[in-house]
Amino acid sequence: MSTFSFVFRHVLGWCLFYLAVLIVWANLGLPEFVVLLAAVLTLALVIPDAISHVHRVRMIVGQPAPEHLRNRQRRQVEVPFAAGEAFDLIDAALRELPNVGDIESARDSLRVHAGVQRTGPYGEQGRFDPMGWIDRRLGGRRDVVTATVHPNGATSTITLACEPESAAWTDWLRVDHGSNLETAEAITRAITRRVGAQRRGEQAAAHRTASAKELSEARLSLLHAQVEPHFLYNTLASAQLLTRSDPARADQMLGHLIEYLRRSLPRTLQGQSTLGEELERANAWLEIMKFRMGGRLATQIDVPEALLAVPFPAMMLQTLVENAIKHGLEPKPGGGTVWIRARDSDGRVAVTVADDGRGFSSESAGTGIGLRNVRERLRLTYGDAAGLRIAANFPSGVAATVTVPAQPEHGHREPAHA
Repeated sequence: MSTFSFVFRHVLGWCLFYLAVLIVWANLGLPEFVVLLAAVLTLALVIPDAISHVHRVRMIVGQPAPEHLRNRQRRQVEVPFAAGEAFDLIDAALRELPNVGDIESARDSLRVHAGVQRTGPYGEQGRFDPMGWIDRRLGGRRDVVTATVHPNGATSTITLACEPESAAWTDWLRVDHGSNLETAEAITRAITRRVGAQRRGEQAAAHRTASAKELSEARLSLLHAQVEPHFLYNTLASAQLLTRSDPARADQMLGHLIEYLRRSLPRTLQGQSTLGEELERANAWLEIMKFRMGGRLATQIDVPEALLAVPFPAMMLQTLVENAIKHGLEPKPGGGTVWIRARDSDGRVAVTVADDGRGFSSESAGTGIGLRNVRERLRLTYGDAAGLRIAANFPSGVAATVTVPAQPEHGHREPAHA
C-alpha cells in the first residue's frame, strides 16, 4: 500500500462520513455550507495526519509493507518451547511493556489479554486527531494486546493481535501513528531476546558439561597413571627378590609376568573392561605372588559364569587384590587366603575381595591412594549408581566390595585412552 493509496483511503472515508452527515443535515433543512466547511477543515487536518502516520511507520520498520500501515497488527511467532514454557515467556514479555495494565492471564486456555495506554509520539499537543472524541467515548485512548499459545508438541506458535480499543470501522477515519506496530515489534523482539537468552544458557551449560567431561577424562588418566606403575613396581620387585634366591623360579615368574602383560596391557589402556577379563588379570597376578609368598598364600574364586561379561572398570579388581596382599597378608607371619566373589542382585553386581590378614590398622583403614582411586573412578564412571564398601572380615581381615550396575550406564562412561 503506497502513501498515496493509504492517504486516499482515509480521505475517502471522511468524504463518505461527511456525505452521510450532509444528507441528514439537508433533510433537517439546515444550511449545507456548514457541513461543507467542516469537511474541508477536517480534510485539511486528516491528510497531513495520514502522511505523518506513514512516515512514523517508516521510522519503525524502514520500508513498510501494506500490513505495516494498518492500525491492527497480527503476528505469528514460532518458539522452540512446549506450551507451558511458551505461555510463561509471552506472559513475561507482555508484563514488561511500558504503560501496560489490566493483564488477564489464563494459563489453562493459554491466553493473555492486556491493555496498553497509548501515548502520542509527538506529544499531546503535537498532532490533531479528529476522531479522538470517539475514542474517549468508546473506552479511552488505549490499545489492546491478545496473545494465544498454540501447542505443537515440543514447539509452540504464539499468535499476537495488537489493535486499538475502538471499533474496527473507525480505522477508515483515523490512524494510530504506528502505536500497535511498535507494540507488536516490541513483543516480537522480547520473545526473540528471551529465546536467545535461553539458548545461550543451554549452550553455556553444554560447554560446562563438556569441560567437566574433559576434566573427568584428565583425572581418570591420572588415576590410571597412578594404578599401573603401582602394579608393575610390586610385581617386578617380587621378581627381583626371587632372582637372588631361586633364579629358576624367578625365570618362571618372569614368564608369567610376560604372559600377564601380553594379555593385560592392551586392555589396561581402556577405561572399561569386563569382570571376566579383570578376573583373569587378577588371577594371573595372584599366581605370580604365589611364587613370592609360597605356601603363605591361598586363593578362592567364586564368580558365576553368567557375570563374566558384566562391564567392569579396568584395573579396579587388581587394585583390591593388591591391597589385600600388601596390607593384609604380606605383613602377617603365617600369610592367609584371598577370596574373590561376585553376586548379582536387583540389576547390580557386587564384587568382593576379602582376606583373613591383619585387618584394620593405622596403615590400612580404607583411606590409601589405591582405594581413593577406586572411589573416584566409580564416581566419575557411574555417579551414584556404584560404590565401594570396606568392612571387617570375620574372624580377621578386611572385605572390600565394589557394587556396579549390571548394565553400562549411558550417562556415565570412562573414556578410552590412546
